Amino acid sequence: QLQASGGGLAQAGGSLRVSCAASGRTFSSYVMGWFRQAPGKEREFVAVITKMGGVRYYADSVKGRFTISRDNIKNTVYLQMNSLKPEDTAVYYCAADSGGSYSYNDDRGYEYWGQGTLVTVSS
Repeated sequence: QLQASGGGLAQAGGSLRVSCAASGRTFSSYVMGWFRQAPGKEREFVAVITKMGGVRYYADSVKGRFTISRDNIKNTVYLQMNSLKPEDTAVYYCAADSGGSYSYNDDRGYEYWGQGTLVTVSS
C-alpha cells in the first residue's frame, strides 16, 4: 500500500516536497516512480528512481527543478519540487514497479499506486 502526502498550495517559484510511504517489507524490491495528472489532461511521467537509488530519470519538463529520492529504511520515496510553475499544478501519484516489460516512463508497468496528492501552484 502506498500513501502519498505533502501536497498543497505554493506560489510560482516556490518549493514543495511530496512523500510516499509504503507498507510492507519489500520496498527496496521496487522501482519507484512519480506521475502527475493535470485537470483535463492524461497522466504523465515525472520521475523514477531505481531500487537502491543509484539511477534517476526525469521528464524534460521537470529536469533541473525536481529531485526524486528514497529512503529504504523508512520505506519512503520523496519528490522535492523547486522553482515551481503554474503548469506543475496536478495530482501527483507515486507508483511501484517490481520490474517488467515496460519502459520506466510507461504507467502500465507500475503495479501499485498511491491515492494521489494535489499540488497547486499559483502565479
